[in-house]
Amino acid sequence: MTVSDPIVRLAGLRLDRGSRTVLQDINLSVPRGQVLTVFGPSGSGKSTLLAALTGELAAAAGTVEIFGQPIPRRSRALYEVRKGIGVLLQGNGLLTDLTVAENVALPLRTHTALPRAVIDRLVRMKLHAVGLVAAADAFPRELSGGMARRVALARALAMDPPLMIYDEPLTGLDPIAAGVVMELVRRLNDSLGLTSILVSHHVRETLPICDQAIMIANRTIVFSGTPAELQASTDPLVRQFLDGDPDGPIAFDARPRTATTSQEAA
Repeated sequence: MTVSDPIVRLAGLRLDRGSRTVLQDINLSVPRGQVLTVFGPSGSGKSTLLAALTGELAAAAGTVEIFGQPIPRRSRALYEVRKGIGVLLQGNGLLTDLTVAENVALPLRTHTALPRAVIDRLVRMKLHAVGLVAAADAFPRELSGGMARRVALARALAMDPPLMIYDEPLTGLDPIAAGVVMELVRRLNDSLGLTSILVSHHVRETLPICDQAIMIANRTIVFSGTPAELQASTDPLVRQFLDGDPDGPIAFDARPRTATTSQEAA
């Protein structure tokens, strides 16, 4: 894989959940160093797309390439690929009986044979990166929502992954905490040479820090471009989402409208 190759490439991707097709005809290329945000209404398939990127969900059709290679099906090979992907979960996933430092150290202790002293130094570096060195000995229950999110971010960065995936990183955060987290995402992406993919429906907070944006609706990508192009779009699907209009081409329950349904409505 060369530096100019995209770190993520999806081609003709179709993703199914059981007998139901959730996404289809997905084509996407994510260059190294960029922050990409995936927007879309609830139930549109954003989290399903993330499951394909981490290998949790196999493609029903098409290809998923990570780091220049098709994502493997074999468990051992997939395990190795996942070491290079940091994931910030919606609910943080912090272990309540471990301190902040112990939570951040967990991936290093699980996946490396580094000496304790080295792990301790790395943990301190990660906590410094998110501004929480002083909270190293605290427990998750003692943290605010924004602080807990930053601890989870430090843990996701513990193995120095080249690719970071954020699943609704602003859920449950107040506007100030959301701003802090978004600033961190952008700064860490640039300073550490990462590539970041965010799934979000928080347009106002997320759009300023991303390089590219896509929008998913009605089972496919309906927009791909820069933040400025997204805001200037006149596409009815895009405008309905950005403007928060309950009436439009995107059904309220996010299920795609069929031709039959459209004809009946007419």
